[in-house]
Amino acid sequence: MTELVATTPGLLPLPDWAKGELSDLKGHQKSDLIDGTEGEAVTEAYDRVRAEELDWQTEAGLDRVVGGQARWDDNIAHPLSMADAVDTRGIVRYYDNNNFYREPVVVGELTATGDVAAELDATAEALDDGAGDLQAVLPGPYSLADLATDEQYGDEAAFLDAVADFLVDEVEQFPDVATLFLLEPSLVENPPEAGIDERAGAAIDRVATATEADVVCHTYWGAVPEKPYAHLMDADLDAVGFDFVSDHEANLYNITEYGTTDDIALGLVDGQNTRVEGVETVRERVEWVGEQIPAQSFDTTYLTANTELFYLPVNRAREKLAVLARAAAGEEEVTA
Repeated sequence: MTELVATTPGLLPLPDWAKGELSDLKGHQKSDLIDGTEGEAVTEAYDRVRAEELDWQTEAGLDRVVGGQARWDDNIAHPLSMADAVDTRGIVRYYDNNNFYREPVVVGELTATGDVAAELDATAEALDDGAGDLQAVLPGPYSLADLATDEQYGDEAAFLDAVADFLVDEVEQFPDVATLFLLEPSLVENPPEAGIDERAGAAIDRVATATEADVVCHTYWGAVPEKPYAHLMDADLDAVGFDFVSDHEANLYNITEYGTTDDIALGLVDGQNTRVEGVETVRERVEWVGEQIPAQSFDTTYLTANTELFYLPVNRAREKLAVLARAAAGEEEVTA
């Protein structure tokens, strides 16, 4: 029987108090932020946010917990935004929604910053007894390259390779984590063309094999087209994540036609809709997936949101986390 593990793709919403406080603090420390550093007051505020978001996840009962990625103002482009060889320029739309990020423009040789590793170190130190196991979150190399602009490498393939090298160096600085979620929405939103699709699979493989943790490549906002999906299956992944909210039929087709990994991650609650799914609904969706692919028995099934959760109000995000945890634990309903 498959082990059900409740988790999240990360990027949780900021607590209400933090929105105004951080905006005010950053307004007073513009010179520090331009230099890529944070003043002491900003750092302390983010520490409080991290602790609060860990409490949300622990209270919900998640099996894997994340640091919340509260500092990721540029969404999953954040790791590049922190690099010395990157200029952050104009505000651009984050995929096809009403969120935006600063365009990261690579103007020199990319070198790792250790920024995500430092966040993970701080998260590990803040974990209380009874919390779930630590999970890291990173953009996948294809999505990170897709969100960025290259003024250094001059070739799409070379740039993708450089971004993969950058992420490998970041991962190698991580503390021990149980799981790494690689977020790859661009495989769906702007799928790679022939030739690049194979390189994208190879780039994901390089990042995945840089850690001893279980690696989940989470795809969302639809389904990956057939050829990129087939190349994704060449990567040494523990699990692929599927958005069963946006397009369950196309994702099911990929699984039945091309197979999948020994573990699977199911995006079962909507990370962009305030309607909260019931525990029984989530469990029925898990059972439905299993019924459609009876020939494959998964060692681990991750129950998660289909997208990042920062789109939601805090109360709705917390309720959805609780639903996932209770569905994984076999509980029937969410209590007030």
